[in-house]
Amino acid sequence: LALFYAYPLYRNLDLSLRDYTVRSFVQGDAPFTGLENYQKVFDDPAFGPALTHTAVFTAVCLAFQYVIGLALAVFFNQHFRLSATLRALFLVPWLLPLIVSASTWSWMLNSDSGVVNAALHAFGVDPVNWLTSPSWSLTSVIVANIWIGVPFNLVLLHSGLQSVPRSLYEAAALDGANAWQRFWRITFPLLRPVSAVTLLLGLVYTLKVFDIIWIMTKGGPADSSTTFATWSYRLGFGNLLPAFGPGAAVGNLLVAAALVFGLVYLRVQRKQALS
Repeated sequence: LALFYAYPLYRNLDLSLRDYTVRSFVQGDAPFTGLENYQKVFDDPAFGPALTHTAVFTAVCLAFQYVIGLALAVFFNQHFRLSATLRALFLVPWLLPLIVSASTWSWMLNSDSGVVNAALHAFGVDPVNWLTSPSWSLTSVIVANIWIGVPFNLVLLHSGLQSVPRSLYEAAALDGANAWQRFWRITFPLLRPVSAVTLLLGLVYTLKVFDIIWIMTKGGPADSSTTFATWSYRLGFGNLLPAFGPGAAVGNLLVAAALVFGLVYLRVQRKQALS
């Protein structure tokens, strides 16, 4: 923890509070500038769009990953024939390396030779520039990330369903409750602790998603799919004159956001335990 967590966090904080250049990064004599790098980030015209894209990307991915994962978890909880085999197949997107998943989606969404546009053409729909149009680039990376994250939600929520007593459903059925009432009155309330953990972990993961966006669009075109994660990388490593300080500052904003949501979760859990 000290070597791989605490020290990198300390170094990133130090980078954000000093004026580092390539020379001073090697020699370690960068002057202390306080919160100047954070002020540069807030004053940068790219800050507003990057913040919006990060919020939209995170919120939409979380919502769809949770809803689809919950629906699949309830479906596979029926224990029908081949349910275990099908559930294992749904884990494939989660098990694949991200570079493989992102490259596959880039090929599928290619404007000229992608299978998605080929399918649309078969139905008489004009091709869509999924990755090269500012109107569609963010949607494309969101769809890819939802596909990757659904199995994670499925695994956690399905595990939570195993702890719900079957006797509750039997009693509800005897009382005349239909399938929707059993889900809304029994399944969903009893899954709240697992749902909270699932959403928190999904939030932390989605906030820092970099591989998918960078491989598919590199944050473009015209910064239309730039998030804090890709912006931080571009500032620190994507220019001939790297801005280490501002890049570290953007990264620390992501850390702070994840920390705030983590503290909120702990506070809610503590209140639930006391009640």
